Amino acid sequence: MSVVAVTKKEFLDAGRSYTFAGLVVLFVAFGVFFAAIQWIPNLYRTAAGDRSTLALLNSMRQPSVFFVPLIGLVVGYGAIASERASGSIKLLLGLPNTRREVFVGKLVGRTAVVTVAIAIGYGCAALIAVLSYDSFALTEFVAYTLLSMLYAAVCISIAIGFSASTKSRYRALAGAATVYVTFLLLWDAAVTLLQIVFVGYAVQPGALPAWVSLLKYLNPSTAFAHATIAVIPDVRSITMFPYLETSFWVDWYGFVVLALWILIPLALGYHSFSRADLE
Repeated sequence: MSVVAVTKKEFLDAGRSYTFAGLVVLFVAFGVFFAAIQWIPNLYRTAAGDRSTLALLNSMRQPSVFFVPLIGLVVGYGAIASERASGSIKLLLGLPNTRREVFVGKLVGRTAVVTVAIAIGYGCAALIAVLSYDSFALTEFVAYTLLSMLYAAVCISIAIGFSASTKSRYRALAGAATVYVTFLLLWDAAVTLLQIVFVGYAVQPGALPAWVSLLKYLNPSTAFAHATIAVIPDVRSITMFPYLETSFWVDWYGFVVLALWILIPLALGYHSFSRADLE
């Protein structure tokens, strides 16, 4: 057995999950729904740019905000923890496979599963656009799809990092759930609270201290949005970032933040897994 064999096993195992299948169905449903109604939020009705392109990007952005990280975390959290909890990890390592091969195979296999799910979801939205929109922005569509896959890789890396660091499937699940809630709900609220305590509530645009802005940027969901704007400027027309005008930040730095969120959890997770007693 090798990395390729482990990857294939992980791809098939994760793809058979009923939870994964249910999330993909919801993901596709949301994408198709927003694509079908060609919806641009009222807040952005005056946005410049081709209306069909903006509608397509918005229909892809809506499910990506909630479902891409959810699918990535759900697929990744049990990758190693479940094997350790059941004891099957010893069989997997006895075929033989090194711990590195198991770790890399699980990462690649589960990333591939989520990549296919995103391709299916966005592909359905694209089909609606091709059939019913005045124009279809192929370049923007491909770019946004690839960026969403990168964002999913971040979430999978975090989940596998948790999974590799514990032998309890429930702890890995709790870690993944905490990450999801933190990224989407708690992060900005916590930064806003720090701003109110140390700076004040009312701050003029562009006057926010650099350290507060940096904390906002370090949220991977915010980094994903900025990386997307760097590649597809039209996305700025349907995205709002209050008080993020600073002299030290440019949108492509979002890629740096995303890379750190991939590398650091994987490094920590692999370090823990490589030293763990699996008996």
